[in-house]
Amino acid sequence: SAVLQAEVLDLDEDEDDLEVFSKDASLMDMNSFSPMMPTSPLSMINQIKFEDESDLKDLFITVDEPESHVTTIETFITYRIITKTSRGEFDSSEFEVRRRYQDFLWLKGKLEEAHPTLIIPELSSHKKQGPGLLSRMGQTVRAVASSMRGVKNRPEEFMEMNNFIELFSQKINLIDKISQRIYKEEREYFDEMKEYGPIHILWSASEEDLVDTLKDVASCIDRCCKATEKRMSGLSEALLPVVHEYVLYSEMLMGVMKRRDQIQAELDSKVEALTYKKADTDLLPEEIGKLEDKVECANNALKADWERWKQNMQNDIKLAFTDMAEENIHYYEQCLATWESFLTSQTNLHLEEASEDKP
Repeated sequence: SAVLQAEVLDLDEDEDDLEVFSKDASLMDMNSFSPMMPTSPLSMINQIKFEDESDLKDLFITVDEPESHVTTIETFITYRIITKTSRGEFDSSEFEVRRRYQDFLWLKGKLEEAHPTLIIPELSSHKKQGPGLLSRMGQTVRAVASSMRGVKNRPEEFMEMNNFIELFSQKINLIDKISQRIYKEEREYFDEMKEYGPIHILWSASEEDLVDTLKDVASCIDRCCKATEKRMSGLSEALLPVVHEYVLYSEMLMGVMKRRDQIQAELDSKVEALTYKKADTDLLPEEIGKLEDKVECANNALKADWERWKQNMQNDIKLAFTDMAEENIHYYEQCLATWESFLTSQTNLHLEEASEDKP
């Protein structure tokens, strides 16, 4: 297996190397490894396995086990990559190596260069907020959307594809924004609730006649607090990563459409030059023939990958929402049962007190 040749990325000063972390402890608490933050689906700390594709059952790739490395200059992360295969052309059936984040960026660039119209998943930034790579990609997407409207002779199916991408991008970004806000509010609610139960315990110490009632309330709050924590875990592990993954996909798809249009625009310019005899007409027919083949290959690759991507997207989104619905149902049923049990206990207590008061 060939070792990836990592290339140095030329980034502006305000575009920090994605793999370099601040050594400030307060900032480190907010990085991708914090259990209090939702994990991005495309973050390398997830186990990314590619055996799900029906035609890749003989090749298994796993990316996991992030490891921090500290030098005098920088702090960076490496990831373990395990490749297992049953293919006979490889020297070994299993290969393991560790790679830096930049190696994945380099590989993604090479894949896009070799296959400009294939839908290659976007790599997420280690940064949660700020003017990093992904936010700059958003600016690029807006410029792309404007330039693409001027492409001549774009086939109708690609016009429909582009319209779908623009609408999908608007909706998925809105869902992502709202989901993040809901998670933040749930976190604040959870933090407040954790302080709510102990207050009733303290109160019971000064209310002799309400000791049992106040302690029962505290117990109910504690059980609801645990249910809320579990619900938040489901939200951060099931819904948020999937939604954010498709936010990244929507940005990447605009780039794919731009590359397809660039290939077609090159063909259109040659055809126009031949039509109006703006260049050497002896060489143009041969160039046009090659470009027509290139456009056809690009279109066919995109159409095939588009159908695969749409099917996966629909399955992922549907599963994420149904999982969220089940989590919500379980959460509310658990809280309802908790408080119903409390009310029943209080009713029985009142009946006992009433019977004791009778002569």
